[in-house]
Amino acid sequence: MIKSITQVRDDFSQSGVSIAKWARDNNFSPDLVYRILKNNKVPQRGESHRIAVKLRIKEQKDMD
Repeated sequence: MIKSITQVRDDFSQSGVSIAKWARDNNFSPDLVYRILKNNKVPQRGESHRIAVKLRIKEQKDMD
């Protein structure tokens, strides 16, 4: 199920897990995760895309 960026932010607030801790636990830059959640645009490529997929704000597209 795809979530909105607002839903993901709310999930972090409700869970008590910080965005920075989640980022470090998943081997992502906390700064980049914060930028994705602040920007309100779903990333299209690279590390930002991988973060968006992991946060479930974007579906993983199979590369043929």
